[in-house]
Amino acid sequence: MKNGVLIVGLGQIGLQYDLHLERGEFTYTHSRAFSEHKDFELLGAVDSDKERRSIFSQSYNLPAYSNLSEAIKKHSPDVVIIATTTKTHAKILSNILKLSAPKIILCEKPLSYNLHEAQEMVDLSEQKGTELYVNYMRRSDTGAIEIKNLLKSNKHNTSIKGVCWYSKGFIHNGSHFFNLLEYWLGPMKRFRLININKQRISDEDYEPDVEVEFKKGSIVFLSAWEEIFSHYTVELMSSIGRIRYDDEGAAIHFQDIIDDSVFKGYKILNSEVKSILNNMQHSQLNVVDQLSEHLKGNASYLCTGKEALNTLISMKLIIDRIDKNE
Repeated sequence: MKNGVLIVGLGQIGLQYDLHLERGEFTYTHSRAFSEHKDFELLGAVDSDKERRSIFSQSYNLPAYSNLSEAIKKHSPDVVIIATTTKTHAKILSNILKLSAPKIILCEKPLSYNLHEAQEMVDLSEQKGTELYVNYMRRSDTGAIEIKNLLKSNKHNTSIKGVCWYSKGFIHNGSHFFNLLEYWLGPMKRFRLININKQRISDEDYEPDVEVEFKKGSIVFLSAWEEIFSHYTVELMSSIGRIRYDDEGAAIHFQDIIDDSVFKGYKILNSEVKSILNNMQHSQLNVVDQLSEHLKGNASYLCTGKEALNTLISMKLIIDRIDKNE
């Protein structure tokens, strides 16, 4: 039996990113991913904007509601997606759980800009018996999973070093990569601010340059200029070689270590670069695949609400340090 899905929020990730793209070639939204997956039935959507509701209904031949209560009472969904603005996440989750107890709530990142709210979201979901996941979709991609497996073979137990470029906010977009690096390298142990960049990009967010020491390595986060161009990459150096996670994960390359054919006794990076297969053109379908596996009782790589809360706790420590230095 298929699990029924209701999407709350028809913005970019909910509906719009792939409207103009060929079906079968790209899956960047919740609407397309759940509508195409054999184990789920997309029931409808909720949004306050009349035009968005109309576009959704025309695109998917499904109802779209302005009222959350009406949609939940009519459809009793097994899975609810929260794809609204971050400041509304906590209130919407609370309203969903007052009205029903779905099996799963999948919330967009970050859970909240407020730690107290985020903790309440995790606690309330537990109390209602609803599993809470956060849409850090890169963890569900085959390329990211392969990187995690590669790093397990870091033979000499040396600390991994790396650089992460991000733009459009440390928490807003940088959290995608902070969470991914926690997945690869373990929890944050400490941090050191390099460049505070005190100009806020919002009431809750900055774009600092910061060195973060995770359990298995140290990463320098550097902010780029979203107003000029978007840029998201990670480079990792370890005893197994060099990994480049480029183009937001759409291009992943690995160079292992070989003997230097010119200077005997030296080791160098192999000039023959190996590509690591990924499926980022179907990033949201990857997440839905993982949800399906989880509901079948199999292992999955989804980010739980508790893991996302830990990401937020670590990142807020860095933001709070900037606030104190103002």
